[in-house]
Amino acid sequence: MLKSKKVLALMLVLIMVLIALVGCAEQEPSAEPEGEGPAEVIGTIILATTTSTQDSGLLDAILPDFTYKTGYEVDVIAVGSGEAMKMGENGEADVLLVHSPAAERAFVEAGHGPERFDVMYNDFVILGPKDDPAGIKAAAADDAQAAFRKLYEDQVTFVSRGDESGTHKKELSVWEKLGLMPSEDWYVESGKGMGDVITMTNEMLGYTLSDRATWLNMADGTDLDIVTEGDKDLFNQYGVIVVDPSKNDQINGEGALAFQEWILSEEAQGQIGAYGVEDYGKALFTPNASK
Repeated sequence: MLKSKKVLALMLVLIMVLIALVGCAEQEPSAEPEGEGPAEVIGTIILATTTSTQDSGLLDAILPDFTYKTGYEVDVIAVGSGEAMKMGENGEADVLLVHSPAAERAFVEAGHGPERFDVMYNDFVILGPKDDPAGIKAAAADDAQAAFRKLYEDQVTFVSRGDESGTHKKELSVWEKLGLMPSEDWYVESGKGMGDVITMTNEMLGYTLSDRATWLNMADGTDLDIVTEGDKDLFNQYGVIVVDPSKNDQINGEGALAFQEWILSEEAQGQIGAYGVEDYGKALFTPNASK
């Protein structure tokens, strides 16, 4: 009987030790920085942005930090810059991240947002089949206007965004400088986002204009290559604009300002500058925040 009591006591001691160990494990400090993140989500903002920021993978990489730091989740609506700004005009978005500077300035001047700030930039590139049947690389490796003129004269299949996006407006600006506006069958107006346009161009073995970030993110799955790059006309600047919160009482003005402050911050700019380096050997965007 005495022996049984000793065994029972020993078992009780072991159970208490195990409970204590489990309790200690549960109280170990979290890997997340203490005091930097909110206890819970405090709201949602609607970010109207371009398909290039989405298709490049940038937003997936950096937005979790914004939510952690501020408590605001982000509902991303990726469309062309023109459509994103129309959403802003209609009070259907809280904040814009777009890349059509002239249209952005007009948006602010019309009173739809208080101010526009530079966020980052990269460049546009002209893509074509790897064997480049139109000979664009040989004739116009760093001259966008020369490349477009040759495509026009030879009537080579060209897939346009055709959606009033920043990329589409950049394309139209090159045609305008040449005094040309293609409308024949070889010129395909897709009305699609950048990722879809690259896929279409690959399937048709044609040519297109793309932002570099989306291209690098999709290049491995295609038979395309860059045929023209480095022209100053192909510079691609992105900006952030908070939508005027007085448009309606559904706009999350505080959340929009929090996003603007965050994406212009040194920390977020560092994340933007680091994105793509590990996978592609260079950044997909260059941060250049203006405040």
